[in-house]
Amino acid sequence: MKAWISLPLIALLLAGCAAKTAYRDSCATELDAAWKELDMAKAEGFSGAVSYSKALSLLTAAKTEQQFEGFEGCTSKAEKARFYIRESRAGR
Repeated sequence: MKAWISLPLIALLLAGCAAKTAYRDSCATELDAAWKELDMAKAEGFSGAVSYSKALSLLTAAKTEQQFEGFEGCTSKAEKARFYIRESRAGR
């Protein structure tokens, strides 16, 4: 009887662990790309200081989420940061 109860519990725990890493690769890829784009924007000189600041804040938050394995939120924030980097480079 105990095996019937513990088997679904183990399966549920393993599924939860697998779901936690679903965005791991996209988080790392987006963060790397965003940091490189931010460096280029800084090197080129930029006129969109507000957008640059927003991007930097989002990247910092994304890196924090990555450290705590919040990969979905990390990916989302890195994508938003890349948008603001493009806006910064366009002078907006």
